[in-house]
Amino acid sequence: MPVVCSSCEKKNAVLKRPKTGFSLCKDCFFWAFEEEVHQTISSARLFTAGETVGIGASGGKDSTVLAHVMKVLNERYGYGLDLMLLSVDEGITGYRDDSLETVKRNQQQYDLPLKIVSYQELYGWTMDAIVKQVGLKNNCTFCGVFRRQALDRAAMMLKVDKICTGHNADDVAETVLMNFLRGDIARLRRCTAITTGSEGAIPRCKPLKYAYEKEIVLYAYFKKLDYFSTECVYSPNAYRGHARAFLKDLESIRPSSIVDIIHSGENLSVKEDVKMPVQGICVRCGYISSQKLCKACVLLEGLNRGLPKLGIGKHHKLHHKLLAQEPLTEKEEKKLKAVDF
Repeated sequence: MPVVCSSCEKKNAVLKRPKTGFSLCKDCFFWAFEEEVHQTISSARLFTAGETVGIGASGGKDSTVLAHVMKVLNERYGYGLDLMLLSVDEGITGYRDDSLETVKRNQQQYDLPLKIVSYQELYGWTMDAIVKQVGLKNNCTFCGVFRRQALDRAAMMLKVDKICTGHNADDVAETVLMNFLRGDIARLRRCTAITTGSEGAIPRCKPLKYAYEKEIVLYAYFKKLDYFSTECVYSPNAYRGHARAFLKDLESIRPSSIVDIIHSGENLSVKEDVKMPVQGICVRCGYISSQKLCKACVLLEGLNRGLPKLGIGKHHKLHHKLLAQEPLTEKEEKKLKAVDF
């Protein structure tokens, strides 16, 4: 027997919202989803009229839904934003090259400007080449650091005022869990912030911060949006995958677990006597960093020297040698060379 939409009470429901449990028809679900994103944007005052906003576009479901919803809300509520798409080509054969084709179609579908930057042009390396040198154990560290900086560099080229990314509620909850398990107080303190980077870098915001991943998939499916759904070939070994599996188990028992973890992260406080890293500027590239050399420069130095483990773990004591371009001792080099995988 068909279930009537619990919102309009006229049309038959086509889905049960994972977030609330309400049975809704397509139109009511679309409206509810979009209005919740609008509420997130307006309550946090994410944007100001006249700003140029770069949307991080990977071709995946999150960034595709973000681009679609941002365009809809910008027109519906007169945000007065100049929207454009920013993409990063990491150089992953059979994955990123295909997903970028989706981004190019999105550009035409949404009639938005598109800027693509690549690891090859920025760093002289592709992820395929990096994985050949470092193996599959820590490759996500390289990719995450390089991609974040690459997106900022693309935004700077286009004089973008703000960047918005497709991080959803599941992503934020996973990050809270990861930082808690690693004891990373500095990241734990800021990972739930809806806007970051105001201390010098181009501000980043998360309009989908409270949107469940399952609902993003449903929105993309019923809207028939064009997105790329293949998982990165190098990500199965990522530490985040374990946090994601744990979060899914919690969600199956208690759907509110995702937003509960986010709220817990938002309300965590750090004791006053805990020493927090101070943001500065990388002396080599000018990017924000809590050390004299930013993470990207250290990772790149390790790759170029054939010492890929240089940027993995805590090797801050070696930074003065890197800055002075001094050779490392045989013992230091042995510790930093790649191991057999």
